[in-house]
Amino acid sequence: MTPMDSDAVEIPVDGVLDLHTFAPRDVASVVEEYLWACLQKGIFEVRIIHGKGKGVLRRTVHSRLSRHPDVLGYHLDDGPSGWGSTLVRLSPAQPEKTS
Repeated sequence: MTPMDSDAVEIPVDGVLDLHTFAPRDVASVVEEYLWACLQKGIFEVRIIHGKGKGVLRRTVHSRLSRHPDVLGYHLDDGPSGWGSTLVRLSPAQPEKTS
């Protein structure tokens, strides 16, 4: 095991990504990899929990989503969590690996 391997965090790919456990500098790549994994598993509706706070993570997530070729659309969750999470709709077409 290399030092990089010990830093890896394995998260379940079930359509819900909670970013609270990740460093802000890692959020863009985590979102990218998670969307790729969801597409590979046939999950086309994803909930990304970024929290409310000052909106830094939300802006990072939305920036990444707006440029992702497999994202059909996204919006803030209007459920009980309010604007603390974003719902994403992915294209069921063949996913493109970006990054």
